[in-house]
Amino acid sequence: MAFIIPPLSSNGGRFLASGGDDLDVHLWDFHQEDINKPCHTLVGPRNNIFCLEFSRSNQFLFAGGTDTIVHQYDVSRLETGPLSKLPMNMVREHDTIRDVTCSPFRDEVFLSGSEDGRIIQHDARLSFSPNIRIADIIQLTAEVTSVQFHPTVENLFITSDSNSNVCLRDTRMAFGPRKSRSNEGIVRTFHTTIARRNIGTMSRPEPSSVAFDREGKKLAITSLHYYPTIYSLSDTYPIAICTGNSVARSPSQRTYSNSCTMKHGCFGGPGPMISDDDYYLGGSDDFCGYLWKIPPVEQLMAQREEIPAHEWRLDGSNIVGFTENADSSKFIPTELPTPSAVLKGHNSIVNTGLIHPQFPLILTAGIESTITLHSPFPSCPFSRRLSLTPQEVRQLPSSTTPEEARVIDSLLLGVEPAFGESADEAEMDTIRLFDRILRMEGGADPFEVLPWVQTSEDVDDSSSDASMV
Repeated sequence: MAFIIPPLSSNGGRFLASGGDDLDVHLWDFHQEDINKPCHTLVGPRNNIFCLEFSRSNQFLFAGGTDTIVHQYDVSRLETGPLSKLPMNMVREHDTIRDVTCSPFRDEVFLSGSEDGRIIQHDARLSFSPNIRIADIIQLTAEVTSVQFHPTVENLFITSDSNSNVCLRDTRMAFGPRKSRSNEGIVRTFHTTIARRNIGTMSRPEPSSVAFDREGKKLAITSLHYYPTIYSLSDTYPIAICTGNSVARSPSQRTYSNSCTMKHGCFGGPGPMISDDDYYLGGSDDFCGYLWKIPPVEQLMAQREEIPAHEWRLDGSNIVGFTENADSSKFIPTELPTPSAVLKGHNSIVNTGLIHPQFPLILTAGIESTITLHSPFPSCPFSRRLSLTPQEVRQLPSSTTPEEARVIDSLLLGVEPAFGESADEAEMDTIRLFDRILRMEGGADPFEVLPWVQTSEDVDDSSSDASMV
């Protein structure tokens, strides 16, 4: 399974880091004439890699995943000389590391978030110690699913957790001696609770990732069982949701959904200017990537509808709105139902993607062990052999195939599945495994599987479930 997340290296996006369940970190150079293999391969992780991040000036590369260790690599000579394949430092945490984010102002400072609910502030200028200081830890009551530094404001960062809390925080209030902390560092909480008019209950879809645009004026939350949701940083309610509802398709074709895997999206655009950063890219369970054009924030704010709580209860339609609690107004963001592009070429779930900051290029990856490059042109500076994208998308089998049953039977018996002998056969067995998961957990329409489990009286309207160490 390949895995990529933005950003690329800061020198115009020359280098891409990728990783997955082969346990290696691969570095790719977009200045090569033919980018058919990595320019460097780093080793160290002992289990699946979930997150990769270059430091501000490309001096370091950080990797984290299910082996509970943050690996720090020295990549300062990436452009000029050989690299050590081994990490220069390792920091062991207590649980699977879901995200790592580097300060855009200081190379040595980064944050990590893990499934034990801890957000840890690291400073590589200090000697690494197996004992992390209490002053550098925020302890949440739920798994951390994402943590990202703000791209332009030094002390701000955003977090999400499995209890659907998405919070903008300030490092000066979040870390340090207990007496200097305040409100777990929270300066703004974004409302993610959804109310559905015709059933009178609420739900809080679990966010799997949060992404800023280049200026940090917009953010996108990608959640299980819901659509990518766009917020203005200055407002706690969303301004847009990105769907594929208007894409023409046959009855057997699926559209955007996210029910099975952790997905990461990103903002970007056709050029290096900040004003070009008006597209959002996300992966989907229907084996495609989706690219949406995001209108200006001011336009989306003006189009958003607010319905007072007493009027909300009078209508029996199935409209969905975002709210703070049962007695609050409901906000209906603008739906963006028509993606600018639907990116095909995959045979299974697309988990992640990025938009290159310099080249007319989009990269997508997921369950398969390859990264797919998409371009409007048949050639580019690093490849002259781009083939036409397939117009057909592989269909999800409607029932269990004999080959799929063989893989599932091995898992039920508690033994490692007997994957095919060749790499292609082994990858196809992995795809069959996720076909089974999709049939069990997935749905073409997110509302078919959205967990409407909380009544309006049960929804907790507190600002956060976080607590500090």
